[in-house]
Amino acid sequence: MKFTLLKKDNHSNARRGILETPHGTIQTPIFMPVGTQATVKGLMPRDLNELNAQIILGNTYHLYLRPGLDIISKAGGLHKFMGWSKPILTDSGGYQVFSLSKLRKITNEGVEFQSHIDGSYHFLTPQDAMRIQKILGSDIRMVFDECVPYPSDYNYTCNSLKITLEWAELCKNYRTLDDTDHAMFGIVQGGIYTDLRKNCAEALCEIGFDGYAVGGLSVGEPQNLMYEVAAYTAGLLPENQPRYFMGCGFPEDILHMVDSGLDMFDCVIPTRYGRNGTGFTSFGKLVVRNGEYKDDMNPLDSNCGCYTCRNFSRAYLRHLFNTNEMLGPVLLSLHNIYFFLNLMQNIRDAIDDGSFVEFKKEFLNNIIQGEK
Repeated sequence: MKFTLLKKDNHSNARRGILETPHGTIQTPIFMPVGTQATVKGLMPRDLNELNAQIILGNTYHLYLRPGLDIISKAGGLHKFMGWSKPILTDSGGYQVFSLSKLRKITNEGVEFQSHIDGSYHFLTPQDAMRIQKILGSDIRMVFDECVPYPSDYNYTCNSLKITLEWAELCKNYRTLDDTDHAMFGIVQGGIYTDLRKNCAEALCEIGFDGYAVGGLSVGEPQNLMYEVAAYTAGLLPENQPRYFMGCGFPEDILHMVDSGLDMFDCVIPTRYGRNGTGFTSFGKLVVRNGEYKDDMNPLDSNCGCYTCRNFSRAYLRHLFNTNEMLGPVLLSLHNIYFFLNLMQNIRDAIDDGSFVEFKKEFLNNIIQGEK
């Protein structure tokens, strides 16, 4: 993997870059649609290609449990299994182990957990997490870490961080000379404590990774605190390597994170909101189920050029949801992914022409005015 920093904004910390991977080139800042179980819910790979999705995210924990590594290995890796030819980033499974497992026990060696699917017991080590991702064949692989909940006291966070850093070194050491055609990202943990964030970032940089992620935020802490800690953490990371904020999903949050110097984002929010009847628009969120759209023949967003907005009215979308037709979630999910990817293109264009600060201000003002 190669990352090239193309430009830095003169009035903020926003950056433009190019990330080259074995399965294609990625323009940053970038949003990655989430394909948790080898699919971005509601969309075909053809749709994602037409929407110009440059990279998607797969989930190690879910794919390890179902369909299992034997099946994906037999298919020739995750790309072939799901019919996707562009880059894939896989998380380590750590977050899901800690958030979904019915029972878990953390040791220095790894985590024993109980599957949320069938209650079966598993033990996952840092080496296992990397072995699984190697079988998946992803382009960018995340180290195994512990994501501490919010709130967590200082001592718990400090002890967790020690284990996370030990695991990061084990992940790095698992890499062999015949397995270097991918990128490995370290994950900065430390909760809301800036001294722990600093210690973690410094230790990860000493171990040496191809990129670095900000983890352990967007887990329930106040928005302003998330912005503050993320911006602080971004400033600790190497300038010539990609910076990834994990789980950042609302447009306004992404804009603030780009402003802080972060490059990569992912979240299930576009498709999750789409499945539940909420569209993201240039004037804020719109719930198409609402009665006021019963005979509204306007598109979801008149400023949007996606397939949904070019062809269907709010009234039709509301009808689909009220009759439980599967096309409704599909059309709204497609629109939402388009909206997020188009937002990132506009952000990149604004950084390129030096107007990012103005673009951010106008976008946020339109959302605030529209949602009043």
